[in-house]
Amino acid sequence: MKTFIATPDPDEPHSVVRVPFMNGFIETVLIGGEPHVVLRPTLEAMGLDADSQLKKLKRKSWGSTVVTTVQVPGDEQSRDMAVANLDTWSMLLANIDEHRVAEAARPLVVEYQKRSARALREFWTEGGTINPAATEAQLDVLQQQIEERRIRRAHGLISLVAAMDDSVDPRWKRSRQLHHYAEATGEVPEIAPEDRALLVETYLADRGLTRAERRSVRSSFGIKMSVAYRMAHKGQAPKDSLGLVDGRERSVKSYTEADRPLFDKVWEEFYADRYPAQQRLDGDAA
Repeated sequence: MKTFIATPDPDEPHSVVRVPFMNGFIETVLIGGEPHVVLRPTLEAMGLDADSQLKKLKRKSWGSTVVTTVQVPGDEQSRDMAVANLDTWSMLLANIDEHRVAEAARPLVVEYQKRSARALREFWTEGGTINPAATEAQLDVLQQQIEERRIRRAHGLISLVAAMDDSVDPRWKRSRQLHHYAEATGEVPEIAPEDRALLVETYLADRGLTRAERRSVRSSFGIKMSVAYRMAHKGQAPKDSLGLVDGRERSVKSYTEADRPLFDKVWEEFYADRYPAQQRLDGDAA
């Protein structure tokens, strides 16, 4: 088994995120952008002997764990704990013989074997997971919680945009405030088409690039787009703003739909030959 020591990363805090599962939760952390299961508390929650399972895991050639410092909610002290990525977690579960565990723990172990890895992937890649056995009342409560969170997030983003200084493009600020206000109220934002915010990430997605392809080219595309903008605006650089990239707010350059012809120019000059299937927008690729 391979064991690594995770170094602190300010962009990937190792705070425990509790993923709802069955009538409890699975403790997870993000390391290098990849979800990992915190092994000891999860194994104990299944009714298994954590020490025994960890010893077995160490003997497996496919086993890969990380020892990292985690912060458990409600625990003032950080602790070093072994965690495993979802591939290792799935293999660990698959190698547990359900007939050799305590009878009281057997039904829960089987449920973990069947559904936990999928639930974890859905939570981290799709924003959440829903228990198939949830009642209508539980789904109604969940829907209300989602709505309240969406409204709180929108209000927070409106305040954040309002607090930005004059270095930020006022057109972008206005369009983002209207957009987030509409999110909070459930209305359609009244933004002139040419004033709608346009991010490099959005443009590349419009071109049909996969997430991996976007990651590989967005930095170079952004640099070339910034140069093209300066050339088109007599040396004036695009202003800074915030944008949603890979599900997180990041500092990006501020563009609007009025700049789309510049985006198209950069694409055609530097990228169209590399991605011939994405030369047309709106699903018209050959």
